[in-house]
Amino acid sequence: MGADTTPPSYEVFAVKYGERDARRPEHFIGGDRHDVPMPMDYFVWAVVGDGRTWVVDTGFSRADGEARGRTCLRTAAEGLALIGIDAATVTDVVLTHLHYDHVGGFDQFPAARFHVQDRELAFATGRHMTRRALRHGFTAEQVGALVVEVYRDRVVFHDGDDVLAPGLSVHLIGGHTAGLQCVRVHTGIGWIVLASDAAHYYDHLRGNRPFTTVVDVGAMLEGHDTVRRLADDPEWAVPGHDPAVLRRYPAAGPGLEGIAVRLDRVPTADPA
Repeated sequence: MGADTTPPSYEVFAVKYGERDARRPEHFIGGDRHDVPMPMDYFVWAVVGDGRTWVVDTGFSRADGEARGRTCLRTAAEGLALIGIDAATVTDVVLTHLHYDHVGGFDQFPAARFHVQDRELAFATGRHMTRRALRHGFTAEQVGALVVEVYRDRVVFHDGDDVLAPGLSVHLIGGHTAGLQCVRVHTGIGWIVLASDAAHYYDHLRGNRPFTTVVDVGAMLEGHDTVRRLADDPEWAVPGHDPAVLRRYPAAGPGLEGIAVRLDRVPTADPA
């Protein structure tokens, strides 16, 4: 008999660390005819299994959140501690892209290597950052600090799709930024996808509508197709900022309702 090629199954968590008020027209190119509240949640994610813990993104710093009018409810490290993960001991962090709300807390992970796409760091340090419209989501000090970590051998570069470990891979999407990547994870229910900002909300995926912060609209729309295809069920593609995630998935433990959920479970229909 041949060797078992079934990949390991991971537990996957989404942890809310911040929020902001917003309205629906802010989230779609061309606006939206329904001018109603559409708040935004901010998450970090954790993938646990096969003897390892991987963290996906690091949140924003309290100072950066305050400066940008976002509410920091807890740091990434504080949020991960609620599900039993010590940020100080995490060895691998996937940075889906280098916007302030995904890379701003990287200094909370002193033992980690940071996995990033080649073209994302090139984008964040290149000529496009002379354009205010393209650089507004980046914080120069954070990008510069990550460059320092390159010289300390703490950054792992990926050129397109890549396997990180059995049952865990990154996939280049682009669109929102030049080097945005999503994360595909094998779980007990099958393959799920942490879309990050490949899709901010379920409505972006379901309506194939682009978000307003974008470098390449075509790549963003193709990215919607990609994250749906990579998941065993299109509903298992988890958007990066939708409060509905906390309603659709079970809490990660007692007292964590509205804070942390298990994504390796079949989601319910959105009750909202």
